[in-house]
Amino acid sequence: MSKQHYRWAASGDVNAFFGLMLDNVADMLLTVGLLFLVFDFPTEFALQHMVPGTAIGVLVGDLLFFWIAIRTARKLGRDDVTAMPLGLDTPSTFGMVFFVLGPAFLHAKKALTDGGLGLSIEEAARYAWHIGICSIVISGIFKLGFSLSSNWVRRVVPRAGLLGSLTAIALVLISFLPFIEVLQHPVVGFTSMAIILTALVAKLKLPFRIPGALGAMLVAGVIYYLMHATGTLGEVQPAEFNPREALLPTGWLSVFRFQWLEVMGDAFHYLPIVIPFALATVVGGIDCTESAAAAGDEFDTNQIVGVEAVATLIAGLCGGVIQSTPYIGHPAYKAMGGRAAYTLATALFIGSAGILGYFGYLYFLIPKATIFPILIFIGLEITAQSFVATKQKHYPAVVIACIPALAALVVVYIDKIFGDAALWSNGITIASLGASLQAEIQITRVLSAGFIMTSMIWSSALAFIIDRRLRIAAAFFLVAALFSLFGVIHSPLAGSPICLPWAQELVKANATDVPLRFAVAYLVISALLMGWSLLPQNDQEATEA
Repeated sequence: MSKQHYRWAASGDVNAFFGLMLDNVADMLLTVGLLFLVFDFPTEFALQHMVPGTAIGVLVGDLLFFWIAIRTARKLGRDDVTAMPLGLDTPSTFGMVFFVLGPAFLHAKKALTDGGLGLSIEEAARYAWHIGICSIVISGIFKLGFSLSSNWVRRVVPRAGLLGSLTAIALVLISFLPFIEVLQHPVVGFTSMAIILTALVAKLKLPFRIPGALGAMLVAGVIYYLMHATGTLGEVQPAEFNPREALLPTGWLSVFRFQWLEVMGDAFHYLPIVIPFALATVVGGIDCTESAAAAGDEFDTNQIVGVEAVATLIAGLCGGVIQSTPYIGHPAYKAMGGRAAYTLATALFIGSAGILGYFGYLYFLIPKATIFPILIFIGLEITAQSFVATKQKHYPAVVIACIPALAALVVVYIDKIFGDAALWSNGITIASLGASLQAEIQITRVLSAGFIMTSMIWSSALAFIIDRRLRIAAAFFLVAALFSLFGVIHSPLAGSPICLPWAQELVKANATDVPLRFAVAYLVISALLMGWSLLPQNDQEATEA
């Protein structure tokens, strides 16, 4: 085969750029928007400190994938190589907002109030930011460790276990929570969602080959501003900041003072949330590489995982709070006719939006109801792909993973409701409820604690049970027992921190028996399965697929 000059830019890169760029913009909008709407986190602080480093991670990752595509094309002598797309990880966005950044911010605000220190809300926001930095740096280091042995994960954890926890996040959080925002303005939101689902799920082309995500934003955006101008839009939340204040941000540069290292010990409490997300992106990187190979572009798996690790680590070191990951949509971008220019354009657009600060104008001008349906589509796609990639007999293992995630969703609204100032001013707290209802809320909170890890263990164990590999399933429940003792899962404390079984915090919370009861429960299951495997009809574990 004669070598051909690589055409790294083609007309299809335009569609591919808008698809990849808007996915990343949606995740950044989601990060800043949810932090403000759910936790009253100061928007200007997020734009000044969190967004630049997060955008730099995308800049670095997509530039590296652009370079890898050119290098691969020259090596193979081909002119049709499509670069691997990289962007912000949507499941991690929800995980970081709801279970790391938000709780850390509320914890700091409570400490300031209880301690009477008189410090500002900005100090609480800075504490949460530092926790987020530590979390992303840890994620990057963790992924670097797997960049040379990424396939090991797939041999240890069954696909149902890995995809089950991802499905739980996708269906329960990614699809549901943006839907609430969409329904704030149903005419706008439903219009955008209809266009996205028709264009991206049914794959019907829009006029002039406009990308589905861009077309949805344009059409729904016009409707939004027409309704706003005519006063028919309904209640609109007032802007919480001036976008000019986000231009040329300098707040993020304080990351290089490395003061965030002082809270590294506190950040370890969030590892049951952080590490499973990092693990999921490692597996995602492997799957994306296989998907690209099936579409005709062979990339080195360890190199792809290494790039996402480096991009995540650099994002954290620059103050970013969301990890980056390869996107599963490589075949779609290739089908659009994309080559490598779309990753270069995305890198430059997202990177400059964060560093120069014009993302503040995107956040200010783009109605959330026009772009959040993209996230609903992502949630549906992840869920559908999880079932497609899983054996049919393992479907129950995927579904059981959603139960802890449902508990996490309930806890999000419990905290939001009972954190409302109107209830506090009238003396209504969880402690003022009946004993039975308090107990149910506490059990729900315990189930939600470390839910990503719980989902992974439950779905993995059930998959092995379905395969009649009872001893391996018993081993997973032994791990669950150990994790329960130390609060990695089922922590009964506020904020779900890891703690020793005899920690004073458990004594103060009158919850010393909770870790022991869960650990014993898992030990009983493990012993039951181990004993069951010794029965004559189960003396050999089935290995059939």
